[in-house]
This record gives sequence, C-alpha cells and structure tokens, in this order.
Amino acid sequence: MTLTPVPVARKALLDSIPGPTEAEALPLAHCAWRVLAGAVEALRTQPPFANSAMDGYAVRGDEMAEGVSLAVIGESAAGRAFDGSVGPGQAVRIFTGAPMPAGADTILMQEDADGVDGPVIRVRVPPAKGKFLRAAGLDFHEGDVLLSAGRVLDSAALGLAAAMGHPTLPVRRKPRVAILATGDELVAPGEPVGRDQIVASNSFSLAALVEKAGGVVLDLGIARDDHADLASKIARASEADADVLITLGGASVGAHDLVQEALTRAGMSLGFWKIAMRPGKPMMTGRLGRMVVVGLPGNPVSSIVCGHLFVLPLIEALLGIADADRDRSIPAILGRDMPGNDEREDYLRSELALTPKGWVATPFDRQDSSMLGTLARAQALTIRPAHAAPARKGDPCHILPLR
Repeated sequence: MTLTPVPVARKALLDSIPGPTEAEALPLAHCAWRVLAGAVEALRTQPPFANSAMDGYAVRGDEMAEGVSLAVIGESAAGRAFDGSVGPGQAVRIFTGAPMPAGADTILMQEDADGVDGPVIRVRVPPAKGKFLRAAGLDFHEGDVLLSAGRVLDSAALGLAAAMGHPTLPVRRKPRVAILATGDELVAPGEPVGRDQIVASNSFSLAALVEKAGGVVLDLGIARDDHADLASKIARASEADADVLITLGGASVGAHDLVQEALTRAGMSLGFWKIAMRPGKPMMTGRLGRMVVVGLPGNPVSSIVCGHLFVLPLIEALLGIADADRDRSIPAILGRDMPGNDEREDYLRSELALTPKGWVATPFDRQDSSMLGTLARAQALTIRPAHAAPARKGDPCHILPLR
C-alpha cells in the first residue's frame, strides 16, 4: 500500500470535516481562550472624549512659554470632569484619564510646573502645543471591526472586547472528542495489572492535547479485542454526538487489530490509512456520518506525535481557525550527525539548547516508539524529511516544539 505524505494526509483530514462547530453566545467572563465565531465591531468610541495622558494641568498651547504664570481655576479627574472653560491666563488641574476641559488643548506635566497644587502655577518647561493629549477615538471608533472570526480570545482580545462594550460574544462550540483505547492488554491506572498486561496511558495524553487545543473530551474507556465491545463503544460516540472519534491502537494489520473492521461495519468510509512518517505509520482516518474518525497507533509515542501533527490542527479547524493547516515547525541546527532517510518522514525526540546561532536540536540516541520517558524529556521533535541525505552536526534542520 502506498504511504500518504504527512502534509497530504493532514490536508485531506482537515478537508473532510463538515465545517466548524456552531456558534454560541457566552458571557464575556466565560470566553477566555474560546474562538470567535464572527467578526466583532465596536459599540462605542474609545476614548469617548479627549483626555489627559499625564497628571498636570490643562492649558492653552499658544500661551506656553517659560516663566508664564497661570491661575488654576478648577480640577478635572477621571469620572469627574471640569464643567467650565479654560480662558487666557488660566489652567485646570488635571489627572491621567480625566476629560479635557473646553478651551484647553495641551497638557503641562506637573513636573514641569512650579507652585503645584497652589492657586497660581508658573511654567518651567513649556510643552509643545497638543502635547500629552489623547484625542477622542484615538483607540477606535464606534462601528470599527476590531476582532475577526477565528480569533482566539486571549487576554488582549478579551480586554478589547470589553472596552468595545460587549457583555457577550459569539464563540464556536467546543468540539466534542470521544477517545477510545483498545486492546486486551490494557488496564486503567490503579487497576491490577495481569502478567500479560500494561497500564493504558495514551488516553490521558490525547485528552490533554485535545483540551489544550480547545476541545471537550468524552472518555469511552477501554474496548477489548471483541467486535461486540468495539461496536458498543463506537455507538456511544455517535449517540453522544461526538464531532471526532479517536481510537487508540488496533488499526494495524495483525489478527487482533479489529478497529478498522469494527468501524467499517458501523458505517465508516475510510479516508486514508498508513502515513509516510515515523513514528505513526499505521494511522487511519475516515468519516462515520458527520463524525470524523482518527485511528491512532497504539504505541504511546506514535499516538502523541500523531496527535501533534493531526489532532491539534483538526480541533483548530473545527473551531474555525483559518490557518489550522499552517506549518508549525521552526528552524534550528542539528546537534549531532544524522544518517540518510528512507521514504518516511522522521520525527525524532530531541533536547534543545539555545545558542547565539539559534536553537540546537540534539535527537536522543534511542527513538523506540514505546518509550514515553524520552518523550517526557524531549523539548521538540526534529523533523527529518523523507529521502533526506545524511546530515552533519551544525547543519540546518526544522523542529516541532513540544513545550
């Protein structure tokens, strides 16, 4: 069977989704790190009035000269504007953010005036006309579109939305992702482990990836190597209206690898199977109704690497993030010699060191796909393209940061 290159497989997976999840309106306080479902325009002008950028005095700029004396006729503070007008030879005590009084067009900083807080001040360092004055609408005007659909609502975007006057925002529903581990050899952490069994770990790793990307996890537990058990748990994912079903293990070609057959019996249309990558070759995708199916390898490292390359972009695409298929790699320098590569793209667990020349990535000696210890130590995956020629220490490379 022909192996599918990683970029081709990822694009095909993202193209297979029926579209982003629907929008829901949430209070602003519940929108942190959610994804906007539509563009958001300002409901007000910010600032709504001209105001001072400094503590000092609101003055007439044409009068500013060293030694000029001015009579202080009032005060303007944030939330308490001065109602009068500044005339010739006059000034109003003003504080940062306070509305600019009529007749004034310049701020004299208090550090540049003598007689501060007295009835009369004297200009010691004259400001340029218009200095330290924030004009109305300096930040934005009512009707300006300042946040676009697909924007992740980080702290800056949330603060902007609040300043724009929005108590609620339209965000994408979090994708529901069902995760199903498979295999007679698996037991849950804390349960007795038989002589021929191991503790299941992949579900927890993939759940963390899904939640980090913005999804909600439905843990289907462990399915035994039995068609009836597999069918029952696959049906649970459909009944829960999951957007994605991730299966872990059982997608290869062995006599006990029943997952693909069970999914096909349930009505799945196969998308692609077997990727030109190491680790992660036996990955599979398909559609079961509107539910996207991603069959990941059972080896722990393989499933996590596939999670970074395929599951994270899939969740982002379901959230309406336009560049979900972007290249997430960054340039680095090899920290050791590397042999030539075959037809599969390698993702090598590596440690990083920051040097004056940039990041240096040194792959670990042992890359067995069952070894979670090296993955936990790794800071990045060093990418070796298919059919890459031998490389020397110091040669350029690309890495996928893990943390």
